[in-house]
Order: sequence, then C-alpha cells, then structure tokens
Amino acid sequence: MQITFYGAAQTVTGSCFLVELGDCRFLIDCGMAQGGHGAQEHNQQAFGFDPRRIDFVLLTHAHIDHSGLLPKLAARGFRGPIYATAATADLLDVLLKDSAHIQMMEVERQQRRAQQSVGKHAAREPRHGREPALEPPLYTVQDAELAVSLVQAKPYNQTFSPHPAVKVRMRDAGHILGSAILEIWLSDALGGTRKLVASGDLGQPGRPILRDPTPIADADVLLIESTYGDRLHKDSSSTLEELVEVVNRTVPRGNVVIPAFAVGRTQELLYHFAQLATQQRLAPMEIFVDSPMAVTATAITLKHFAAFDAETRQLLGSPQRLAQWRQLHFISDVEDSIKLNRIKSGAVILSASGMCDAGRVLHHLHNNLGRSECAVLICGFQAAGSLGRRLVDGEKRVRLMGDDIAVRASVHTLGGFSAHADQKALLDWAGAFTQVPKQTFVVHGEAKSATALSERLQALPGWGQVTIPALGNSYRL
Repeated sequence: MQITFYGAAQTVTGSCFLVELGDCRFLIDCGMAQGGHGAQEHNQQAFGFDPRRIDFVLLTHAHIDHSGLLPKLAARGFRGPIYATAATADLLDVLLKDSAHIQMMEVERQQRRAQQSVGKHAAREPRHGREPALEPPLYTVQDAELAVSLVQAKPYNQTFSPHPAVKVRMRDAGHILGSAILEIWLSDALGGTRKLVASGDLGQPGRPILRDPTPIADADVLLIESTYGDRLHKDSSSTLEELVEVVNRTVPRGNVVIPAFAVGRTQELLYHFAQLATQQRLAPMEIFVDSPMAVTATAITLKHFAAFDAETRQLLGSPQRLAQWRQLHFISDVEDSIKLNRIKSGAVILSASGMCDAGRVLHHLHNNLGRSECAVLICGFQAAGSLGRRLVDGEKRVRLMGDDIAVRASVHTLGGFSAHADQKALLDWAGAFTQVPKQTFVVHGEAKSATALSERLQALPGWGQVTIPALGNSYRL
C-alpha cells in the first residue's frame, strides 16, 4: 500500500492523492492549483501518473481546488467512476462547466491581446525570435461534460465497495454543501486491512446552514487539512459586528463589494444578511448576487434543504423564503450585471471569484476600488499570489483588467466567515479519535500553518508519526 501526493502538499490548493494497493489505483480528489503563475504551470503539466490506469476517484467536495482537474483527467483517458455525495454531484455539473467556460474565455482574451500586439508592431522593424505560444485551455466544456457523466452519487454514512480490496464511507465534513470526510478500508493480498481517513476540508463548528463535521473514531492513516492550522478565527458575534459596522458606514455614500466563493460562502453570507435584516440591524440597501454560478449554486443549496442544520431551517422556514426578500436580487444576465456599474451607493455586491482572480467581481473591483467611499470585504482564504491576497496584504496599486488602479476603498478581512476549521477546531476533531492514527499526513496548508498544526498534533497523547509531505513524495502505508 502506497500513497503519493500530487497536490495540496505544503500548499492549500490542487488536492490530488494517488493510492495504490495490489492491482488497484485510485485518486482522492483531482483539484486545480490556484493563486499565482506557479499554479497555472502546475495545472498545465502532465499528470504524474497515467489517467488510463486509474480505477476510480473519491471526491471530498465540489470546490475547484479539489475537483477542477477532473475534466483534464477524463480528457487524458480516465473512464472510471467518480464517487461523490449527491449534493456534490449536483454542484459539479455547474462548477466544472463554468471552469471550462472561463478557460475558453481566457484563451480568447490571450488571442485578442496577441492580435493587438501584432498590430502595434506591424509598422516597426521585424521582431526577432518567435512570439510566445498561447497557453491552451486545460480542457473544454465537452471534457467537463464527460467528467460529469462519470460521477456516481453516494449517500452519507453508507459503506460501498468501488473495488474488491476497497470499502468507503462518506461522512459529513461541514465545509460546504455535500462535503465529505472519507473513511477508506484497504485490504492487501494477505488479508491485512488498513483504515485511511481523508478529512477533505473540515468546516468550522457552529457555522450556520451546515451540520458540524462528523467525529471519526479510529484510523491507521490520517490525511488532515491545515489551511488555518496556525491560527484561530474571530468569534461569530464580533465578525457580525464588524460586518454591520462596515456595511452601515459605507452604503449611504458608496458600495460594498464582497468577493465570495459561489458555493458555500455566498449562501452563508445571505443567511447572515437575512438574519441581520430580521433583527433590523442593517441600513437600507440593495443586495446583488452577481454570479450565474452563485445563482445556480444557491438554487442547488435550497434543493438540499433537508441537509441544513435546525437553526437555518427555522430562519428560512422554507426554500422559498429567500425569493420573497425584496432587497435581494440574483443577477445572471450580462446586461443586468453591467447596469450595476451605474450604482454609486447603497449596494452590497456579492460576486465570484472568491480570490478575485476571475469572473464578474473583477469589474466591480475595477469600478469601486479607486473610490474612498467604498469598501471591499474579504471573507475567505486568499491563496498566495492571488489578487485577493495582495489586497489583504495592503497593496496600494493593483493591475486590473489592463489598468493600474489605486486602492482607495477600505479593505476589511472578516476571518470569522471562513468555511475552514481553525486550529482549535482541527485539534478538537483530531482529539476525538479513540484509536489514534499511526501515520498522519498534514496537507492543504502553506508551510507555516502545516508546521504549526503538525507540532500540536505530535503533542497529543499517544499520537503517532506526523509528516508534512512535499509535492511528489510517496509513502508506504
């Protein structure tokens, strides 16, 4: 039995782990790296394994950094089943096709820039050397459709066997709708069994909408995420106080732009805005969800209303409650999105992408970042190299849609909205094991956070070996 780390090793994104035993080879996740030029290079590289020899994929959840290379896997010859929860299967149909569309749009943008560059140099002396080649899309919409066709939905808490030597059970991870912790039992030719547990991304306990992560009793080998392994989140009440203060101070004179992940974060923010509006704590405003994917993801979320926690079901009453909220507007049409540019005050705009690297949020940042009367609220993890990370780090000028923009809007980071467990929550979840793992691999974290969590895990009573794998490392189980 062997595991090899092809992503999310000493970095947060690009989740992809290859497990091999006997004649069986399968992947846990197949995600896209995000944030900065190095991420694109990673995504463009050939897989470190033959996709045609992969028997199946176990998917923890739908976020692109866990699922985004599934269409590339299919395009390179993979034809096995992709196992996921029912909600994840619904979300993949939206996210993977949208990812393919964004890449095709990016290729078109590169082509336009190349043509403009040729036009500028046409009257000059001939340029020596070859023009840099345009990067092809990672995959097409047809590849995404093929990947979606391979998905098989499995319910929580029921054991299934994708291979004679493998049994799997998916448990609620509380991170986004459909997110799963994987319990995997691996049997060797001699009858020995090892239990591998992959945390995926764990949610922060006590958050609205979703249930808390399921505690796991035992494991021989553990893969645990460490996105916030070195820090604690703000408590919910102080985070909401800051949200109310920023919004109420801003909307009389300007707009509030919230770059929000279309799946999970947008729906959680809508819950909080609904709660605050019910409590009459917000100034008059109009809320716009400007993201076709977020609009569809919200509809999918409401479809799985039974998966909500009791508090959320009580607040909304029914899936139709949001549709009756007059101050809330869902924007899908491009022309309606463009009309938002005319609004100078009184608007809260939630738009994807969550790390400010693509999508309609770029237009809203372009229109509002340079205005001191506006505000930008960052409510989730920002990968190194992303525009969102640069804003969080306090850059005063950013390059945006071909223009240099002076950052005059106030930028606020609301850590209490994170969909990831913080250090305490991670340690509490790990501490619930009654049979502690003999091997633990700390993944999904930058070096500082992975190291901090590793040190705290090693201090737990009876805890076994803890390793922070590097990209491409292999280990026997």
